[in-house]
Amino acid sequence: MSTRRNFLRTFAKAGAASVIAASFNEQGIAHAIDATRFVSGRRPDDVAMDEDFWLEIQRAFTVDRTLINLNNGGVSPSPKVVQEAMRRYLEYSNSAPVYTMWRHLDPQIESVRRRLALNFGCDMEEIAITRNASESLEICQFGIDLKPGNEVLTTNQDYPRMLSTWKQRERREGIKLRQISIPVPATHDQIFEAFEKAISPQTKVIHFCHITNLSGQIYPVKRIVQMARARGIETIVDGAHAYAHFPFKHGDLDCDYYGSSLHKWLTAPFGTGLLYVRKNKIAQTWSLMGSMEESNANIRKFEEIGTHPSANALAINEALDFHEGIGSERKAARLRYLYQRWARRLEGRKGVKLLTSFDPKLGCGLTLVNIAGIDPIKLSGYLQTEYRIISTVIKHPEFEGLRVTPNVYTTLRDIDIFAAAMEKVVEKGLPA
Repeated sequence: MSTRRNFLRTFAKAGAASVIAASFNEQGIAHAIDATRFVSGRRPDDVAMDEDFWLEIQRAFTVDRTLINLNNGGVSPSPKVVQEAMRRYLEYSNSAPVYTMWRHLDPQIESVRRRLALNFGCDMEEIAITRNASESLEICQFGIDLKPGNEVLTTNQDYPRMLSTWKQRERREGIKLRQISIPVPATHDQIFEAFEKAISPQTKVIHFCHITNLSGQIYPVKRIVQMARARGIETIVDGAHAYAHFPFKHGDLDCDYYGSSLHKWLTAPFGTGLLYVRKNKIAQTWSLMGSMEESNANIRKFEEIGTHPSANALAINEALDFHEGIGSERKAARLRYLYQRWARRLEGRKGVKLLTSFDPKLGCGLTLVNIAGIDPIKLSGYLQTEYRIISTVIKHPEFEGLRVTPNVYTTLRDIDIFAAAMEKVVEKGLPA
C-alpha cells in the first residue's frame, strides 16, 4: 500500500519526474496537482509542521548543504526538475537554433503564457513573459504617458531601481516624483491613509509594492488601487516578492499593471519574469523596445527584445508544476512557520526588534530583524564567516536590520542554527 511518505520520497528521487511532468503534458500537470491528495483535508498550518512532507520537497533541490542560504528573496535556486527541463530545451535549441528554437520551441511558449494566466487568475492575453520584475515594471513606468508637472506618488521603501527609473523621467521630462514614509511595521489602515493623504491634484500615477523587499510588509493592494482608480489615477504594483510567495489571484488585487520576478519564490529559471497589463490598457501603454503599430493592442509587444533563449521561458512550466504540487496555501504556511520558529526564540529579548508582523495579512516569508547596537553589516559578515549563513543587510534611513528569506528547501536545522547564532549575539555581542 502506497503511503504519503513513500510517494513523496519517490517524487524527490526521480527529480519530481513522476509527479511533475514535462511541459505541455496535461496528464503530467494533473499528476502534479494530484500529489496534494496525500495532505488533502489537512489544514495548511498542520502540514507546515509535517517534516516528512517537507523532507522530500527539500530533496528535490541540488543546493549546497554546507551553506545556510537565507537570501532566497534575491534569487532562489530552482529544483532539479526545472534545471533539467531548461537543460533539455537548451540542448535542443543548440542543435539548429534558427529551426529548433525559432520554429519549434518559441511557439510553445504560449503554453507558459496560458499556465501563468491560469495561476494568476487572468486572461492569457494580459500576460507577458519578461526577464525579471525590473523589466516588467519599467515597461509600465516608461510606457505610461506623462506630462511635465505630473506627479508620481510612491514610497521611500520602493525598490531602488524603480525609484531610479522615475528619477530619470523626472530629470528628462520634468515630471515630479514624491516619496512618502510608511511606518515599519505598519497596519493596512496606516498604509492606505498615508497614500490617500498624499494625493494631490497633480498625482497621475501611484507606484507601490505588493510586499516590500526591505521588511516584507504586505500592502492593501486592492484598497489602494480602487481608491486611486476612483480619482482617475493609474497604479503600478511591484509584485517582485509576492508572486508564488503567498496565495492570491488578480481578483484580490484588481490592479491594471503588475510586475514580478519568477526566479524568486516560484523558483523558475534565472532571468524570468511576469508582466500583467489589463487588456484595455495595453494599447495605450508604450512598449519598452520598439514594436509595430499593428501590435499595438497585443500583449506580446512587450516581449519584443530581439533574440533570446526559449529554454528559460519554457522551464517556467516545470516551476509552476512544482509550486502547484506543493500548494500555495501550504507553502505560505511553511514560510510563516519557519519565521516564527526563529523569531519566537528572539522575541522579547533585550535589544531585539522584529520589523515584520506575525499577522498573515501583513507578512509572510520575507522578514527583517534588528539587534540594538549591532551593525547589521558586521552581523551578516559574522554569520557567514562563523556559520556559513547567507543573509541580506538592509540599511534604510529610517530603519535597518538583517533580512531573512528561507524557502521550501530550508530545513529546521538551518533555522535552528541561525536562531542559536542570533541568541549568542544578543547575549554576548559580536567578537572584537
